[in-house]
Amino acid sequence: MSETNPYNARLQRFSSRLHRLRHVYLKDRLQNAKSYRRIAGYFRSSIFELVDEEISHIGKVQIVCNSDLDPNDIRVAQSVRNRLLKEKWNETPVNVDALLHRKKYRRLHDLLSQGNLEIRVVGRNYAPFIHGKAGIIETADGSKTAFIGSLNETRHGWDAHYELLWEDSSEEGIAWAEAEFDYLWNQSVPLPDVIIEEIKRCADRQEYTRVEDCPEENLPAASLVEAPIYRRGETLMPWQQAFVGMFIEHRQTFGAARLLLADEVGLGKTLSLAASALMGCLLNDGPALILCPSNLRFQWQTELWDKLGIPSAVWTNQKTWQDFRGHHIKTRGSEDVANCPYQIGLVSTGLVIRETLERAALLQRAYGTLILDEAHRARRSANGEANNLLQFISQAAERSKNVLLGTATPIQTKVEELWDLLAVLNQGADHVTGRSPGGRWHHCQQVLPLVTGEQNIREEAECWEFIRNPLPPRDEDSLYDHIRSDLTLKDSEHFSSRPVTALDSFTRSELQDKVSETINGLSFFQRHNPIVRHTVLRQRQTLENQGLLDKVAVEIHPNRQNQSFLFEGLGLRTSAEIDWAYGEAETFTKLLSQRTKASGFMKSLILQRICSSLASGISTAHKLLNKDTLEELEDSALISDLAAITAEEKYHLERIIRYLSQKPEDPKLEAVHHYLIHEKWLDLGCIIFSQYFDTANWVAETLAQKLPKTPIALYAGAGQSKIFKEGAWTRADREEIKDAVRDRDISLVVATDAACEGLNLQTLGTLINVDLPWNPSRLEQRLGRIKRYGQRRSTVDMLNLVYQGTRDEDVYNRLSERMKDRYDIFGNLPDVLDDDWIEDIENWDRKMSEYIEGRKRVNAFELRYSSSIRPKGDKWETCSQVLARRDIIEKLSQPW
Repeated sequence: MSETNPYNARLQRFSSRLHRLRHVYLKDRLQNAKSYRRIAGYFRSSIFELVDEEISHIGKVQIVCNSDLDPNDIRVAQSVRNRLLKEKWNETPVNVDALLHRKKYRRLHDLLSQGNLEIRVVGRNYAPFIHGKAGIIETADGSKTAFIGSLNETRHGWDAHYELLWEDSSEEGIAWAEAEFDYLWNQSVPLPDVIIEEIKRCADRQEYTRVEDCPEENLPAASLVEAPIYRRGETLMPWQQAFVGMFIEHRQTFGAARLLLADEVGLGKTLSLAASALMGCLLNDGPALILCPSNLRFQWQTELWDKLGIPSAVWTNQKTWQDFRGHHIKTRGSEDVANCPYQIGLVSTGLVIRETLERAALLQRAYGTLILDEAHRARRSANGEANNLLQFISQAAERSKNVLLGTATPIQTKVEELWDLLAVLNQGADHVTGRSPGGRWHHCQQVLPLVTGEQNIREEAECWEFIRNPLPPRDEDSLYDHIRSDLTLKDSEHFSSRPVTALDSFTRSELQDKVSETINGLSFFQRHNPIVRHTVLRQRQTLENQGLLDKVAVEIHPNRQNQSFLFEGLGLRTSAEIDWAYGEAETFTKLLSQRTKASGFMKSLILQRICSSLASGISTAHKLLNKDTLEELEDSALISDLAAITAEEKYHLERIIRYLSQKPEDPKLEAVHHYLIHEKWLDLGCIIFSQYFDTANWVAETLAQKLPKTPIALYAGAGQSKIFKEGAWTRADREEIKDAVRDRDISLVVATDAACEGLNLQTLGTLINVDLPWNPSRLEQRLGRIKRYGQRRSTVDMLNLVYQGTRDEDVYNRLSERMKDRYDIFGNLPDVLDDDWIEDIENWDRKMSEYIEGRKRVNAFELRYSSSIRPKGDKWETCSQVLARRDIIEKLSQPW
């Protein structure tokens, strides 16, 4: 019903109590409209409302709607805005919604594609849109009218709810509504194409009946497009997708995927390897075993579930399997390490470096996919003897179909170590470096000159020996296609015992031409050899040059230009008590080294803990005295060594506690507070990292006392995360903390390394390392939490804290000398610093130079992978033929 004011016909009132507003008002007004401007509600529901409005014939339609995003996110880089808006859009589960409203999705996509409709999005601070919808309609004759009301942005809002609407066709009323619309329109940004793509994907969405019905080439996109990472508006990066595609291709070409992933630090190898493990399981290759250092097990599990939606289980120190929800599954003991309750199991490498029951049980199993993270730890000693990890992975590879080795440092100090890893890949799959005996590619020193281009061979018979074993696939080069045709070899055959004279004369002529040819400065055997065929290496600089990674500068503190009164050189000034405690710690480690074989490892571990913070030093000494297990230890022999504390060792531990307890204020905390408040890093947003929970928890609790009004998050392992504010605290899930940081409700986060993967903290602009891990890759991973796409600052700040006069300071002094490139500060550093480097600090520079020279010697084959950065085919995020998440989880929840 409309109620007309007899004195002013320009104002009309409508009530849904008497009539459906969509019929009595909107449909009638829009029928002859030539333009329609609308202040709408929440962007998802208001966009869907367009389907029921008669707008397809209108020449110009402009809709501005609320995204519930912070204005800073609206104004930041488009990639971030796209991600956040897609996450908001995907808050509605897609499987049922897309099926029930398929026509609506299709109609909506048609409206968005026809060209006369423009939708823009505004941040929540400009218009919360609780109520107060409005619109301006202009008809063909140029007359206008405006409306305002409490209309909810759903079809029910127009048809079923009790709503009130006022129409005002006065010049004053129209001008007022237009001014409101223009203000919001000018504050808004266009609706991203990713939303339109997702609408179309949902309109076309179909589920495969079974996992087995999905073609192999479609499997990555079909299984991951609705994984958590994609629902949040993120994606696997192009080079990560390319690696998964390469995994599929190698299975098809060679019957098994045998790859060494050696991407530079910080490029996301975990997700590349994890997604490949998923592919192997879905393709029925068999169970997947992932071996990684003890402190990375739960980090891997978190990445698998939070990013890819992959359930898994971790073998714990208590000899139980812990599932991805934190539940422990009872076992009979060590032998059940070979009976994982999920298709993907995570086991610490510490269990296989000694003759444990777990090692023996694992070697009895066959695996579909075997993954070794930080594979550079599998190596030979100075006398050429393979260490226990190299021996284990070689034996396990022989019983596995797919073998993936992940490392940021394929060559640590000796190039031969790369060949050891390739030999692992060749176990049970001699298409990698060839059959034994007689395979030329097995011998590093013989073939290294070919790989580096220092030598080339052109004599036909000699070239044939390098080509025939292993014989490459036919699609790698036309020469190999012709060779296979001449010898009538199947694609699955990768060896020929026939002489080169068995080849057609045309093929022999082509062989001679090919081996004489240089392309892009690379000889034939530089471009075609088992090393480049099975080693994947992408460099950060290449990704930056292709626009796939943003260049974000890093300002490192302290340095000679920004020296603070707190520092002496690069180290924090310390008190006598700290110096005395550190001396006691060194004495303790010397005594310990006299009775344990792993003296270098134990010394590094304990000194790093002492150097982390006073709180960590006291806690570590107490744990050793009480015979508690340190979190980093899983090796039973080392645990026993620490448990057997002697009276003399006990004396020095007690003195550590006494000295550190006398110091009321830790200089590290003083420095943290100074930079947060006086240098105003808190205003920029800050994340504070530590290797150890003891330190991280102490920093968070102490800062909560000093800054009571500032919300502070402690982001740590499962069940340990908290939020502090105004003298109180509550436990919080890590997802809750990430959401609060993203929404800028929290701008100060304290985190442990175990939790750092998966954090996207581009809303924070500064980073403080309370302690310094003796591992450059860990530093780069920390920095990667803020130095990522969407970072609003062109330069981020990083503060590194070490005590003066400690081994920490020695290591940092050496590292800082290499931190010259502001865009890639660790590009020329090894992934892990060996114990002997640390121990022999005086010869650091010589060892570092040897390392860098080793990298230069193999640069030639790295060039191959500049072309493997982008995946083949359509974008995964547009895939509409999908595997149901429930089917994927069900398949991966089968036991070994």
